[in-house]
Amino acid sequence: MTDTPEALTEALRANDARPYGRSRTVTAEELAEAAEQFPDHRELQVLALMDLMEAYEYDGEARKAPVVFARILKLWDTHPDDFNEWARLQVFWRFKWVASALLSTPDVPLDAIRRWHDEMRSRYTAAGHGLQPYYAQRYHLAAHTGDAADDAFDLWATRPRSQMSDCTACEIRARARHHAARGDDARALREWQPVLGGESTCSEEPWTSHAWALLPLLREGRLDEARSSHLVGYRGARGKSSTASQIGLHLEFCALSGNEPRGLEILAENRGLFDGHGDPLARLGFLVGVEVLTARLAALGHGDLPAAGPAGRNWTVDTLHAHVAAEAEQSAARFDARNGTTAVGDHRRARLARTPLLDRPLALGVRAAGQVPAPAVAPVVRSTAEPVPEDFVALVLRARELDRTDHPDADALWARITTVVATDDHVHPDHPELGPAERLQGNLADHRAQHAFEADDWQTARTELLTAAELYESAGLPIRALVMRTRAAVAHLGEEDGAAPDWPALDEALRRADELAAAAPRTGEGQGGDAAEDRLAVVHSLTFAAYQELVAALPEPPTEVAARFGRLLDAYRTGATELGLPLRIAAARQYAADIAARQGRMAEAREGLETSIEQLERGGLSWRTPRPLGLLGQIELMTGEHARAAEVLQRAVAEAVRWHDTSFPYGPTYAMLGHACEHTGDAAGAVRALTEAADRFDRAGKAEDAAGARMQLASVLRDSGRPGDAVAVLESLLLETGADGFDGRARAQVRLDLARGLLGLEEYREAAEHYLLLADEAAGWEDGQDIHTMVACEATVALAEAGRWEAADTARTRALAAHAVAPRADQVCGMLQQLARLTVQARGEEGLDEALARLDEADEVVALTEADGHPVTSWYQRGQGHYERARCYAFTDRAEEGLAAAEAAVAAHEAGGADGEEPRAEALRMAALIEGRSLGRTDAARARLAEGVRRCERAGLPEAAGVLAALGDRLAAEAGR
Repeated sequence: MTDTPEALTEALRANDARPYGRSRTVTAEELAEAAEQFPDHRELQVLALMDLMEAYEYDGEARKAPVVFARILKLWDTHPDDFNEWARLQVFWRFKWVASALLSTPDVPLDAIRRWHDEMRSRYTAAGHGLQPYYAQRYHLAAHTGDAADDAFDLWATRPRSQMSDCTACEIRARARHHAARGDDARALREWQPVLGGESTCSEEPWTSHAWALLPLLREGRLDEARSSHLVGYRGARGKSSTASQIGLHLEFCALSGNEPRGLEILAENRGLFDGHGDPLARLGFLVGVEVLTARLAALGHGDLPAAGPAGRNWTVDTLHAHVAAEAEQSAARFDARNGTTAVGDHRRARLARTPLLDRPLALGVRAAGQVPAPAVAPVVRSTAEPVPEDFVALVLRARELDRTDHPDADALWARITTVVATDDHVHPDHPELGPAERLQGNLADHRAQHAFEADDWQTARTELLTAAELYESAGLPIRALVMRTRAAVAHLGEEDGAAPDWPALDEALRRADELAAAAPRTGEGQGGDAAEDRLAVVHSLTFAAYQELVAALPEPPTEVAARFGRLLDAYRTGATELGLPLRIAAARQYAADIAARQGRMAEAREGLETSIEQLERGGLSWRTPRPLGLLGQIELMTGEHARAAEVLQRAVAEAVRWHDTSFPYGPTYAMLGHACEHTGDAAGAVRALTEAADRFDRAGKAEDAAGARMQLASVLRDSGRPGDAVAVLESLLLETGADGFDGRARAQVRLDLARGLLGLEEYREAAEHYLLLADEAAGWEDGQDIHTMVACEATVALAEAGRWEAADTARTRALAAHAVAPRADQVCGMLQQLARLTVQARGEEGLDEALARLDEADEVVALTEADGHPVTSWYQRGQGHYERARCYAFTDRAEEGLAAAEAAVAAHEAGGADGEEPRAEALRMAALIEGRSLGRTDAARARLAEGVRRCERAGLPEAAGVLAALGDRLAAEAGR
């Protein structure tokens, strides 16, 4: 009800506390109309109109603001005394809002905009305000039209700031955008640094600058900062009707950084922006961002994918692109027609002409649920890559030769062979070295099996191996067929739970291999290659089976299992040495090192791997070093050699990328590298590695591993002072309630971390929502009830911080009930103490009794917990209770009672011994503040502080001593001494 001035005033106050959006705007319209019924209270009309104009400004309805401001200006001109001090300043401040709104509407002629600038100048001059804001608006117009923008920039940027100047952060953004528009990204980013670094902020910053800085950061190669600006900036912009242009910039960033699935997700989250027409220039910025994204998706062949567009119909990428392109082109043309230049259209065309800025997708560390297939990572091209022979026989023979050393360049040759053989006119050449067609088809099946193994598809691999075996038999190569069958027989080991080797069949395979190898010279088997090497391949399969059997039996394997592995490994190593095969020798060393590491013999494992790596490099086989390097890095990590681990793991990744080893375990290796970097204090390196790990796991379809990497990534980001990035990563883990990757308890931990992160960012409402969801979940757990207590406590504080006092009281009651079942006395006391402080801060003297009641409640919790024999840090909680009483009394100008409470806190902390010295010093500081400032007893306060300084120095607390000494100096200065 708004039928009285008092009721209207309360309604205006309540609406001011609401977040910007449609609900607040509609209410503001209703309140402005309601204010008209009180002609004798024009001050309410002023406030209601101010509230309505603000609602339009921050709800994407800026073009409605000039009409409202005209009414405000009329009241100002006729009844200036009805404007309080705040409203007087706002009249002049909002001249700039109107100027921006007129500029953003193509229906407003340029002459009208210039007349408004002249009006602004006249009003500012008459009121004694500096003209720097006027020249700022002149520059914004020049930048928009492209007419003498450099001169206008100089006229504005060289003038001193005044009271009506835009905030420092917004002016930094304007200067930085000017430099970026002229191609000087480096200068723009230097200009932006205070905003991007969080030193200069406002209601719009740093979110807006993060969006505009995305492409300059990419172009300058500052990829870590670009990733962070996207994560943090998008969180600040999403879901807001006033941030359409920023959302467009984030869509463009996704398109140009290889994150098209993320772009589709962002588009879906902000679909409501298609309904907004209140700021045509911002809408154009959004539409062009959609254009860039959909054009990129169409170019990648994804034009038929569904996409989120205007409500009322279903859209594909192609149809949405056609729709937004038509509107954007028309909108840009309207602006250019109004301006008499081509600047707006040129800017749109320049954005559409941009091409991807990276040769591979930029890993963001967040999960994208889009439907776009992940693009393949571009290989690193080596200048020494194997040429592909034109002659088909030479092509096959060279591919087989490269296969003998597992050279990665063989893949390209076999791919070419596959293409040639698949042609309709292909005829298998009759060549003695090439062999029959069945042999070549066996080679191809063998390669298909290898690729299936690399894709973790052992069933397909086994099928291809058996196919290869039949083909080799048909080609008259029985021992090669045996190699394939033996590999197929062990393909499931380590992949299928409970799988065990069929030793009678494997032993028979080895006996048959011995027989065939011995007979090879007499049967012409040499046509198929070295029969001794094929026999050794069978031994390798048996060694692999013994290795898997032993790993499954650890840590206390049966003697027979350990002996079998040792016997087969010796046979494999001996055979490889006799044949002079460095790859096989290295593989034998790696098996031995792996088992040694699993059994805790780290020095032995390290030595074996280092020898293996050295042997491979000496033999010119560096493409086989990534795996032993990865295992060596893991061992260094396990033994606490974190710096060495980071170095080795980086080498492993570098070699794998260099040789385009698609089978290398990039995800696990990057995850270990991130862990190593974190332990060495290299937070930036840890973030890069864990971000890459999550991306690699995503591409491999390993959701659980990806979730684990993101949880660790969020932890590193939080601990390194990047809470906004951490929250963005955690939010991505909870995008889909049914997402794979972790169980209910792990998901609960993510939600708890997220709630705490949001609380740290002062996003109290959002934090409270997650706390309450988590409390509901934890309440149903049969075990871990103390977690319910903990979460209910934290939810209470978040709700109080958000100003939701009734809900906070309900949560407090819930926390106390949970504590009765699963005690967490220290946390419950801390919650009640924080609640007391927040109550007094919000309600002043009116809330003092309630705050003191909360502190009494905390004292009672301590007493009951002690009586029940449950753990509680009694001395600390009693001391903190007195300390918070002192704060409450001091806040409500009851200084004597506050001083008594502070002295009681000092005394209580005495019981804590050495642990109590630091909180005792803080309580003493509070006592001196009250005594010196509130009660005016400076000498007594300084004496108290001097004693505290001496005690802190004796206790080895130099920082606390410095704080107390500095306060004593300030009190003396304030008293003129």
